[in-house]
Amino acid sequence: MKSKLLFFAVTAALTSSSIHLAAIAQTVNARCDIYPKGEDRASAVVPCTFSQRQGVVGIQLENGKRYDLRPTGNQPGNYLDQNNQPAYRQSGLNDLGQIYRLANESIYVYWNTSGLNPANNNSQSSNPTTYTTVRNFDHIDLQITEGEFHFHGTLTKLPGSDYAGSDGQVRVIFTPNTGRVVVFSEATGQTFYDYNIEPVFLGEDPSTMCDSAVESC
Repeated sequence: MKSKLLFFAVTAALTSSSIHLAAIAQTVNARCDIYPKGEDRASAVVPCTFSQRQGVVGIQLENGKRYDLRPTGNQPGNYLDQNNQPAYRQSGLNDLGQIYRLANESIYVYWNTSGLNPANNNSQSSNPTTYTTVRNFDHIDLQITEGEFHFHGTLTKLPGSDYAGSDGQVRVIFTPNTGRVVVFSEATGQTFYDYNIEPVFLGEDPSTMCDSAVESC
């Protein structure tokens, strides 16, 4: 009888331990934005998987590249990567994800994968923080921020309904009446963002306003 009880106790312990380890080592699908060191725009936005077991972090990109970070020292968030180079975890995304600073790049891991565009994994369909200020009918100030990406500039009206502006690295096309924002590389044409905000009301076109010297307003 005692041997049977011992068998059941050991089995229960192993089962419980397996469940616990499985939870620790769980792999989740995520979105990884890769920023080369010193750059303020992502070089790639790709599907990835994230796992953590006994403090060891694993980040696997869809293209096959993998990062393995093992804890080091007494301070939480300090790691050594697979090349024995220092790395650390940084706050800033709250419950949206985690940031890992490596020797040559930073990885922003987002738990929400909705920002991935199936047709082009290097573009984003997410909605970065976006502010608009209408200066006049021909000029709109636009500010876009997400992760380490920042754009702040003045867009000028194009023929038709679009406005465009550039900071020398990226070009932004904005359509006020639909709220569509498209951001792409000046050098390669690669799309970084394609998303919609609330439409922006520009007011009356000055060219259609009445001239009091010609007609009564």
